[in-house]
Amino acid sequence: MIKVVRGNPTPEELAAALAVVRARAAAAAAAPSGPPLPPEQWSDPGRIARRDIQRPGPRSWARTYWPV
Repeated sequence: MIKVVRGNPTPEELAAALAVVRARAAAAAAAPSGPPLPPEQWSDPGRIARRDIQRPGPRSWARTYWPV
């Protein structure tokens, strides 16, 4: 249940807020729920490195450092 505590949002603002809440709930439900990583693997660069190879093309320089 979502309740507006303060303010007077428009129907569009409520729809946007509900879309964000539903998307976050769907992402949390789809996330793998395995055992947590041990602390020594938290900073493992292989865990956070990209799996795909960037292909050259228009605006490829802008995608260089942004996560997918």
